[in-house]
Amino acid sequence: MRTILVVDDKEMMRDSVASTLQRAGMNVVTAPDAPAALDLIARKRPDCVVSDFKMPGMTGLELVEKVQQIDQELPVIIMTAFGSIESAVKVIKAGAFDYLTKPFEGDELIITIKRACEAARLAKENAILRAESGERASLPVQGPRGVERLVGSSDAMTRLKEQVASIAASHGTVLITGESGVGKEVVARAIHESSPRAGAPFLGVNCAALSESLLESELFGHERGAFTGAEKLRKGRFELADGGTLLLDEVSEISPRVQAKLLRVLQERAFERVGSSVTIGSDVRVIATSNRDLPKSVAMGEFRQDLYYRLNVLPVSIPALRERAADVPALASHFVMQICKREGRPVLSFEGPALDALSAYRWHGNVRELQNICERAVVLSTAKTASIPLAMIAPWLRETPTTAVAAAGPLVEPKTGTFATTPDIDGRTLEEIERDAIIRALNRFDGHRQKTAAALGIGVRTLGLKIKKWKELHIVPPTL
Repeated sequence: MRTILVVDDKEMMRDSVASTLQRAGMNVVTAPDAPAALDLIARKRPDCVVSDFKMPGMTGLELVEKVQQIDQELPVIIMTAFGSIESAVKVIKAGAFDYLTKPFEGDELIITIKRACEAARLAKENAILRAESGERASLPVQGPRGVERLVGSSDAMTRLKEQVASIAASHGTVLITGESGVGKEVVARAIHESSPRAGAPFLGVNCAALSESLLESELFGHERGAFTGAEKLRKGRFELADGGTLLLDEVSEISPRVQAKLLRVLQERAFERVGSSVTIGSDVRVIATSNRDLPKSVAMGEFRQDLYYRLNVLPVSIPALRERAADVPALASHFVMQICKREGRPVLSFEGPALDALSAYRWHGNVRELQNICERAVVLSTAKTASIPLAMIAPWLRETPTTAVAAAGPLVEPKTGTFATTPDIDGRTLEEIERDAIIRALNRFDGHRQKTAAALGIGVRTLGLKIKKWKELHIVPPTL
C-alpha cells in the first residue's frame, strides 16, 4: 500500500484530500506545514508528497527544494488555487513531479499520484540495478534461492542451514565469520532470500576495497559539492537498500571514523549524507562478514567494542571446507553443472578417483578454491571429454601448512609434480616469516596489493598497515 503525505495549512482541504486518497486504497499521513512535513518524510518515508503551494512560513516551492536535498526520487505534486504559468515553471524547475490547479477532480489527483509513484519506482530500480551490477557479475550463473543456495548435507552444513532458516525469520543484525573463501556472501544472500525482506534490494559493499572517504560516500551517499569531484547528489547503499538488506563484506577493515557513523545507523536507524545536515531514516537489515578474529581486534583497539556488540546480535560461524569434506563431491558437481551451463557445454562430471582426490585435499582456499579448480577443469576440457579425470586436476592440488605460504608461490615441483617441502625457518621469528611470505606474494602479483591480500586471506588495509610499518622501520625498500 502506497503512503502519501498530504501537506496543507487549511485543515478542511487537508482532510478532503486525505479522504479521497484513502477511498482509493492509499495510506495517508498529513502535515499542517512544511517543517512538519519534512519531519514526517524522514520518519515515515512516504511514496509521494502532495502539498499546497501557498503556506505560511515555508512555501510549497521551498518544500520542493528541501525534498530534493533529502531524496531526489521522492515525487512532489503541488496544488494551488493561485495557478499561473510562472509558478508552474518554478515548481517544475525546482524538481516537482507535477502541478495541479484547484479545484481539481479526485480522479485527476489519483492518476497523477499513480504516475508519480511509478516513475519513482522505476528510478529506484534503475539505481539499485546499477549498484548491483558489479556484484551480479561475480556470480557465475543464477542458481537456487534462499537456503537452497547452501550445497551440502554434512552435519556441519545441516546445522548451518537450520541456523540460517531460523535467523532469516528475524530482522536482527547478523555477523558472519569464517575463513576467506568459505562462502560468507552466499550465506548472507541465503538469509536475505529466506527472509520477509526477500522482495526488497540486497546490496553489498566490500569494505576492504575502498578508501575511508570512498567507503563513507558509498555507504551514506553525498551531496553535490560535498568534496572535489562530487558533481551531483548521490544516494548511498543505506538509501538504495531501504526495506532490504545491506551486506558489509570484511567489516573489520572499516576505519575508526566510519565505524562511528556505522554505529549510529545501527543504534538510531538514521544517517546524513556526506556534506548534508538532513537526517534520513533507514530501514535496512545489516549483515556483516569478517575473516578476522574480531574480539582480538577489539582487544587490540582496532575495532570498536560497542560496534562489535551491535553487529554480533545473531552470530553465524561458517566451518572451513576441510572440516566438512563430505560436502566436496556435491559442491564440485554443483559448480561443474553451473559452469557448463554458463559456457554452453554438455554437462561434465568428475571421475571417481578425481572426486576422491578432491575430498582428501585440505582446501586452504575453501569453497572459492574448489570453484576455481572446477572452472579451470571445464574450460580446459576438450570437446570430446565426457568426464574430468584425476590426471587433469592433480597438478592443481597442493598441500601446505599455512595459507600464507600457499599464496606466496608455487608449491608443486614443475618436473616431478610432487609437493614442495616447507621452507626452513632457520631460527627466524614468526614476524620475519610472515614478512617473507607477504613479500613473496607481492612479487608474485607484481605488487598488486588487492590480489596479494586476497591470496593471503587478509584485508587490503591490514596489508597496507604492515607495509607502512616496515617502510618506517626501513625493513623493506620504499618502492615496495
